[in-house]
Amino acid sequence: MYTIEGETGTWETVIGLEVHAQVISKAKLFSGAAADFGAAPNSQVSLVDAAMPGMLPVINGYCVEQAVKTGLGLKAQINRRSVFDRKNYFYADLPQGYQISQYKDPIVGTGEIVLDLPDGSARTVGITRLHLEQDAGKSLHDQSPRETFVDLNRSGVALMEIVSEPDLRSPDDAAAYLRKMRSILRYLGTCDGNMEEGSMRCDVNVSVRKVGDTAFGTRCEVKNVNSIRHVMAAIEHEARRQVEILEGGGSIDQETRLWDPNKGETRSLRSKEEAHDYRYFPDPDLLPLVLEDGFVERIAATLPELPDEKKARFISEYGLSAYDAGVLVAEQAKAFFYERAAKGRDPKLAANWVINELFGGLAKAGREIEDSPVSAEQLGGLVDLIADNTISGRIAKDVFAEMMETGQDADAIVEAKGLKQVTDTGAIEAVIDQVMAAQADKVAEYRSGKDKLFGFFVGQVMKASGGKANPALLNELLKAKLNG
Repeated sequence: MYTIEGETGTWETVIGLEVHAQVISKAKLFSGAAADFGAAPNSQVSLVDAAMPGMLPVINGYCVEQAVKTGLGLKAQINRRSVFDRKNYFYADLPQGYQISQYKDPIVGTGEIVLDLPDGSARTVGITRLHLEQDAGKSLHDQSPRETFVDLNRSGVALMEIVSEPDLRSPDDAAAYLRKMRSILRYLGTCDGNMEEGSMRCDVNVSVRKVGDTAFGTRCEVKNVNSIRHVMAAIEHEARRQVEILEGGGSIDQETRLWDPNKGETRSLRSKEEAHDYRYFPDPDLLPLVLEDGFVERIAATLPELPDEKKARFISEYGLSAYDAGVLVAEQAKAFFYERAAKGRDPKLAANWVINELFGGLAKAGREIEDSPVSAEQLGGLVDLIADNTISGRIAKDVFAEMMETGQDADAIVEAKGLKQVTDTGAIEAVIDQVMAAQADKVAEYRSGKDKLFGFFVGQVMKASGGKANPALLNELLKAKLNG
């Protein structure tokens, strides 16, 4: 819980999120125009998207499938009958003068999503609804000092608006929710989740109330926040702004606000609209959407193993901790990589190398798992060399660094550089004898009771062996000689 201390008491935040997820589809929701990102302005606009007179919308069946698949992935109710409505408002980049959306009868009803929070706990957040709607165009205010340009490429692109219950209580909760939502959408293949490209955006509803109160406060909606970091910052700022007003004896106006990332603050945009302001009514050009049971069942049969189920399997099948399993399943590509690397090997050792060394190395190099210079099979080969005592864990880190740089196999690097671990008892004893002879004064100190010097001797012997001495055997032999 994120709380703010005020002069009159302690306040808590109440947060609900509306995620606008662009459906992965080659065509738009009601036209055959392309929906690709990054095309030249106004190059992907059909007569329907431009609202030319007499042009009628035709539903894209694949977008319907994608919405149903998402609803099933959120363990939500799939409504067999839904209705498209006209949401009326005027803006320059909305050529029809209304948006085709869904209001009272959405395609997906209540569902849930389970969050894994940083403190190790889990929380279930309710999903209120998911409805399909068309996106508006984009107004460009930075192309001319006196004019606003309009790009209609996004006009008509299919969006899923996923509305949560007000079950979130902190910026961290909101971040965990968005990461989990993005993970589920990517697993399902229904949205790519790329917030930097605008294919996943978020409206944040924030209110505050005294700790212990059950009634909700007046909420403000912060529109179109396009990164998880900005969502967290917007919540923190907006909650503090509201507390300051209430502590000063004022009241909160229900309004829509914008997040200014440069100033780190929200600012008022307009008073918050109610449903009646949009004059919703069923779109006369579109019949109600009726889904047959067989249609839904067929889509359900295609669902992949989702993050929660995969995490549970990794824990039970591979014996991983809940934390490690959560890290590995957060992205589907990472989970696939791990399973290939761990196949036929010690799953915990493989998980340790994937999470700590590979993920750390990729982050340092600014690369994604799909672009890893070390394949899953190559990393598995390195794990094999550790498991059969060919190399030590310390040497393995050096080998892995070279694998990241060159893309070579681990065994080729070990062979070329002569890095095989020394397991010959006589050879290790000879190195120990040399070190003890060179450090006779330290040996005397150790034997007089300074047990902590044992680590010093381990380091000296390992250094003298070029890091190749088997650590377990080294410790055993060294202890025997020092105590002899």
